[in-house]
Amino acid sequence: MSVSGDPAFLKSLSDATWKAVRDAEINLPPDVKTRLEHAHRNESVLVARKELENILENIRLAEERSAPLCQDTGIPVMYVTIPPGFSWSPEMEQAVHEGIKKATNDVPLRPNLVHPLTRENTRTNTGLEMPPVHVCTGDRFTITALPKGAGSENVSRIHMMNPSEKGSIPRFIVETMLKAGGRPCPPVFLGVGVGGTFDKAASLAKEALLEPVDSMTEYEQDIYDQVNRLGIGPMGLGGDTTCLAVKVKFAGCHTASLPVAVNIQCWAARRATVEVSL
Repeated sequence: MSVSGDPAFLKSLSDATWKAVRDAEINLPPDVKTRLEHAHRNESVLVARKELENILENIRLAEERSAPLCQDTGIPVMYVTIPPGFSWSPEMEQAVHEGIKKATNDVPLRPNLVHPLTRENTRTNTGLEMPPVHVCTGDRFTITALPKGAGSENVSRIHMMNPSEKGSIPRFIVETMLKAGGRPCPPVFLGVGVGGTFDKAASLAKEALLEPVDSMTEYEQDIYDQVNRLGIGPMGLGGDTTCLAVKVKFAGCHTASLPVAVNIQCWAARRATVEVSL
């Protein structure tokens, strides 16, 4: 089904984008807040516990004042699910970008998007083939905003490992956090992509940050425990809580390859999903 030229639908898509971006920037998902509250209750180091108190107060004030959670409002990476029979179009992508522009003006958001060499700012958080819109098939037509700030993005890593090194994957993840230290504003969430190709592993790592964080597999829990033994703590000041959750996504890969990507997310693991009216 094609609705790419329907003005009413395109407005609905733009409005849903605006709402998803706005909600993600102001309100943390309940599972993320629960992990932070759990960390605060169980933190044994006084300075770390005070930092977690500051974070929880930050969250409360953002909700109360309808203000962004962080001065780095990031670049809104967008994920769209479309029901079977629908097709994605350039007009739909433009509608998404219009919603981002409106959110940038209304919330307001810091204009972060610049040309990589000239550093000229687009002032809208769109343009220059950004931000990306990832499209997949789903039961409903939805749009999800995942704002990604630079502090955590800058310390993310990818490594093309040899297949014989599969047992060293947890070590690479822990090493990535050790190198990052306090720069990504811990406590963090770690999205990990294992397999696929160079680009697929990175995509998987970011997609892992969309997963609920109220449970972990045994593999994820083991990595989580290792990361927290680093003692980096909230804001890098030391403590029990360096990581709030680890989420890993896998994909098949070439027999001679083993790509591994780690996408670090700060404590403000912002994401919001809105259903698009058809």
